[in-house]
Amino acid sequence: MDTWYEQAELGGGVTRIAEPHANELLAANFWWLRGTDRDLVIDAGLGVVALREAIPALFARAPQVLLTHAHLDHVGGAPGFEDRAAHRAEADVLAAGVPASLYGAQLYAALGIDAAGEPVPELMLDALPDPGYDPAGYRIPPMTLTRVLDDGDRIDLGGRRLTVLHLPGHTPGSIALFEEHTGTLYSGDVIYEGGLIDDLPNSDVPDYRRSMRVLAALDVSVVHPGHGPSFDRARLHRLAANYLARTG
Repeated sequence: MDTWYEQAELGGGVTRIAEPHANELLAANFWWLRGTDRDLVIDAGLGVVALREAIPALFARAPQVLLTHAHLDHVGGAPGFEDRAAHRAEADVLAAGVPASLYGAQLYAALGIDAAGEPVPELMLDALPDPGYDPAGYRIPPMTLTRVLDDGDRIDLGGRRLTVLHLPGHTPGSIALFEEHTGTLYSGDVIYEGGLIDDLPNSDVPDYRRSMRVLAALDVSVVHPGHGPSFDRARLHRLAANYLARTG
């Protein structure tokens, strides 16, 4: 399937990439940023179709892939990159092999998701990339990091710099990237429109609440999240306030 990945140019050297045929739970955004010296890819999707084959221009300048956290819908394409970065708290999960399946029941069991009586999809895709594709063969191999990140680290692409914000709660090593010059926050799964997931085995609500307080004080112009549409500062602060009220 030539159109497995959907690309949207947002201007300013930023492209949003998505996998529209993934189930809502796994339909993540990832982001291609171009600097004057090099490129950065924030997250890497499911990896159902190899990015290097589908979007060869993505690799033209030997980009670094930066993973906001170690869940399959954000790291599946990462083994195709030579330069990989993530927070140190996610390194062991990545090295062991991220739990992954395209079958709903297997995936829910692997991640420890409670369906709470809701129907579980049989397959987490609504189409296959080609008629011969076998979802049973989907795996995410173990991967090592070439850079281990901590809160406050800087990513310099030439002409644009981003700061790593360690915002645990969804996972212990969840991070966001903040480009102060443009006021742009790439939030991963820390915050997005919709129900935030804080009940996985390695999630932590008190950590999530602390992360929300950081976000509530952040002066941003736009948030590009790991799922769903982008939104502005007022919506960011409202979403953070809603979470704090719900879990307080």
